[in-house]
Amino acid sequence: MERKIEITEMKYIVKKATTVPVIDSAWDKNFWKEVTALRLNNFMGKRPEHFPEVQTKLCYDKHYLYVIFHVKDRYVRAVERNLQGMVCKDSCVEFFFTPGTDISIGYFNFEINCGGTFLFHFQKSRGCEVRNIFPEHCSVIKVAHSLPKIVEPEITEPTTWTVEYALPFEILPYYAPVIMPESGVIWKANFYKCGDATSHPHWLTWSRVEHPVPNFHLPAFFGTLEFE
Repeated sequence: MERKIEITEMKYIVKKATTVPVIDSAWDKNFWKEVTALRLNNFMGKRPEHFPEVQTKLCYDKHYLYVIFHVKDRYVRAVERNLQGMVCKDSCVEFFFTPGTDISIGYFNFEINCGGTFLFHFQKSRGCEVRNIFPEHCSVIKVAHSLPKIVEPEITEPTTWTVEYALPFEILPYYAPVIMPESGVIWKANFYKCGDATSHPHWLTWSRVEHPVPNFHLPAFFGTLEFE
């Protein structure tokens, strides 16, 4: 008899900001000190030989969703320099989210490498009805990163890096129905870390994904974001 794997749904409370942060990639600044971090403890495929320690914090106000990643890493590389390029091949952290509870509408995927270059799409499902976020909308996303834009050759020794961004809510309704955040609102989401073309590839997740090969585009496995 086949054993059924029980998956506990992950949940994260997104705190409401009382101040407006400077987006500077500083993990230890006062803005983030009282915010709880989530951790990417799950993986897809075989357990990787190199398993980065990844933490993420989120906060929001009426204008922005603030996101910061802190990565204790190794074998760090970033060669993609173009907006909407294949940053997943670099040392990369990713935030996939449906701005509500109905995952059938599709999801946004925001993928950013350690050098601050990002890809931002909305899609119905993987490769289906993909909409690139317009350059003029991408230009109003505030981004900061601790490493140079290009990291090549690969850094093989232990390295800690951060990326931080402020995502304006006002751009999202151009691409999908959005339940705007306020107290009690629920979004569905997952967080990932990858490095497809580094010397030690890996595919880490926050909410556990059951699939035979690495695939982040599976909203059925998204966890829950609840806005405070």
